[in-house]
Amino acid sequence: MTPLDTPRLLEAGAALAAVLLLLWGAAKLLERRGALLRPNARLGIAAACALDARRRLLVIRCDGREALLLTGPGGEQFLGWLPEAAPRDGAEPEGGRP
Repeated sequence: MTPLDTPRLLEAGAALAAVLLLLWGAAKLLERRGALLRPNARLGIAAACALDARRRLLVIRCDGREALLLTGPGGEQFLGWLPEAAPRDGAEPEGGRP
């Protein structure tokens, strides 16, 4: 039986700590940028566009539906719900073609 090699054990511990620190930092960066989605999130911003220095047009997602919202110095204005997108895999929507 060999005695514990303390320098190698410390080196392995430091390497593990460094990898965990890098993973934690990457997760925080992705969370800050909104790349990590919460599975139970009901409300979120799908897209944002600056119209000018004071007004923004937002596409918000709520319970799987998307709505258009205009924000500015005069307040917020709800522009309406967006129609649901057509299936992208080539399948026909429910009810077939008109």
